[in-house]
Amino acid sequence: MCGIAGSVGARSGAQETAAIGRRMLDLLAHRGPDGEGSHTVAQAPVWLGHRRLAIIDLANGAQPMASRDGRLTLTFNGCIYNYRELRDELVAAGHRFATDSDTEVILHAYAAWGEDCVTRFNGMWAFAIWDDRERRLFCARDRLGVKPFYWHFDGHRLLFASEIKALFADRSVPRVPDDDGLRQYLAFQFCLGDRTLFRDIRRLPPGHVLSFAPGDGAPRVRAYWDVQFHVDEDHSDVWFVRRLRELLEDSVRLRLRADVPLGAHLSGGTDSSVVVALARRLLPEGAPLATFTGAFDLGPRYDERRWARLVADRHGAQAHEIELGARDFAESIEKIVWHMDEPAAGPGVFPQFHVAKLASRHVKVVLGGQGGDELFIGYARYLVAYLEECLKGAIEDTAQRGDYVATLASIVPSLPSLQSYVPMLRAFWKRGVFGEPARRYFDLMDRFGGVSPLLSPEFRVDPEQTLAEFRGIFDVHGAASMINRILYFDSKTHLQSLLHVEDRTSMAFGLESRVPLLDYRLVELMATVRPRLKFENGHLKHLFLRAAGDLLPVEIRERRDKMGFPVPLTEWAKGGLREFFFDVLGARRARERGVFRNDALLDTIADEAAFGRTGWGAICLELWFRQFIDGDGLPAT
Repeated sequence: MCGIAGSVGARSGAQETAAIGRRMLDLLAHRGPDGEGSHTVAQAPVWLGHRRLAIIDLANGAQPMASRDGRLTLTFNGCIYNYRELRDELVAAGHRFATDSDTEVILHAYAAWGEDCVTRFNGMWAFAIWDDRERRLFCARDRLGVKPFYWHFDGHRLLFASEIKALFADRSVPRVPDDDGLRQYLAFQFCLGDRTLFRDIRRLPPGHVLSFAPGDGAPRVRAYWDVQFHVDEDHSDVWFVRRLRELLEDSVRLRLRADVPLGAHLSGGTDSSVVVALARRLLPEGAPLATFTGAFDLGPRYDERRWARLVADRHGAQAHEIELGARDFAESIEKIVWHMDEPAAGPGVFPQFHVAKLASRHVKVVLGGQGGDELFIGYARYLVAYLEECLKGAIEDTAQRGDYVATLASIVPSLPSLQSYVPMLRAFWKRGVFGEPARRYFDLMDRFGGVSPLLSPEFRVDPEQTLAEFRGIFDVHGAASMINRILYFDSKTHLQSLLHVEDRTSMAFGLESRVPLLDYRLVELMATVRPRLKFENGHLKHLFLRAAGDLLPVEIRERRDKMGFPVPLTEWAKGGLREFFFDVLGARRARERGVFRNDALLDTIADEAAFGRTGWGAICLELWFRQFIDGDGLPAT
């Protein structure tokens, strides 16, 4: 896990290019505290830079790394978990290795298989290879988008980096808000596709590669992988349960490969608890395992520590905990926004940031349960969406046609889990019922509906344009069932915002975060599972619990009150953070921003329901404007 940066193509002289590169690496220093390096090809001109977090082959893995013949030079962020198996295959084919690093495996794999090498990797990665023979840059990002890659092209030169802020080390790169990105953020609190909140900066989408030859036009981007929903009717339910368990175990096994101490995030929910249980089983006997858990200072409603302790005690793990309050939020949110580059996802980034800080004091690698809700159907909103589908099927007498994963009668026992989501249900059904699937899930995900009356007259937003962009993801992949279409959309959007948080909060402290539930083999398997088996009778995580439920204490396996990691921000905004919110959102420059009607915004925040997201979205957006648009993008003190 590292920080990468590069500049390819003529714009300035070698000395200025090197100076810009120096500033880029300085802005990425937190990602790689164990070393740095750069490589220059004057004739191209090409500059590649790297900040290293040493995890595998600590002595010999320095980057940028060149091939033995000097043809290829690589800067790489991430980890190729199956590097040992690939190394053996390449050695058998005649390749000679000088290190035991996964970095060198990428170089040899590219030399052997060209661009198709990415299809052989199991891991998380964002890398760039300069091919001096072809005079071409080849870049790639992992299938699920665990590792980030951003780029800017000015018509002649390509700049790329692990974080957006590093691109601004070149002062010619404009820091201008993207109006479409801003509109998407207000709707979903994340941007869609390759868009960012900056007009001239793009992200390389997950499962894509980019190639660029100086003087040969703009960079070319293409997909090399996507989720394919081909339902497997040949295998039995028992086969899917057994196969899922096998892949879960193998995914965790691969992600235990490291030459440094490791631990795990532990929330007390099913996903992280299964990861911890498998890690304990697969680690050598006597090997230490540390767990890291966060909670808030407002009592049991915001405290999952007793569940996390239950799991840690069962597996002999050394449990570490942190308790957070409103003051911690006020003191750290500006620094968090700086690390994020652009606001995304929800307030969970705040506790994640502090739990990562805690973990970094003890280990260099952590495993986590990220992705389990998107992969195994774990969100209450999935049940909300399907409840309406079942109601429609019952009224129209079509529920037995095979169009539905569950009937209304069978889903009823699962409905008590929605008790705390009554406000969501009211808002969802207030906007209509029984519409087309894309429109209804858009209404469930859209946060713009509540924000619209708070926008200033100068800031015009067309919700139909946002809906059209939503449909461009929700409807394009060929999945037939409602639940698969929802899962596909979330994997391309909401999951990306969560992985953004995962990357930034861990790398802020030089910590490598690994997510075994997002092994691409698990994703491909789940895409073939019959929808009824995934979501039988509306039971969230039905197949996952059948495959791995025996790893859980019965108290966790059977609990119905899992909270996730809810942040009491709406309560704080009415109490300990009231003055903080007013100072930020009521300030003159916030009022002159031209986005919100700020008095109405502050009134709404003061009366916002629990777990509402208006205050969170507004405060992060204003702090982002101040740091990256008004200011110089330098670290918040």
